[in-house]
Amino acid sequence: MAGRVEQINIGPERQLPQPVDRADAHAGKGLLGNRYYYGNGDAPSGRALTLIQAEAIEAMADEDGIEITPAESRRNVLTRGIDLNALVGKRFHVGNVECLGVELCHPCKSLESLTKPGVIKGLVNRGGLNADILSDGEIVVGDEVVATD
Repeated sequence: MAGRVEQINIGPERQLPQPVDRADAHAGKGLLGNRYYYGNGDAPSGRALTLIQAEAIEAMADEDGIEITPAESRRNVLTRGIDLNALVGKRFHVGNVECLGVELCHPCKSLESLTKPGVIKGLVNRGGLNADILSDGEIVVGDEVVATD
């Protein structure tokens, strides 16, 4: 099972994440420059990295008529070609960065209030993946996303 990174979005607190070509990933901390970066290395489980499938955003637009950008999803990494739900409890690599899928990233009222009505319903069971970062490295647009377990 493999996919690709199509977009990376990071940004400070209270701002819409912005697309970047690459991001520094730090084990136990998160993505440098992101609102959820824990400089002390004490990131709560599942808070270091969030991913969402491009196919999920496209399906919501097709099925529910709700269009959002990958940045508006508030997830860090947009993937294509890999089933992120299948990575819960599994180790995987994003480029050379080793990660662990912790739990599904369910859409919430906060996300819907920042985007459009219906986003919660549109992203049920396809809102993405919360993951831990297990090794330092760089994530780059175009990197392969590969399950290792």
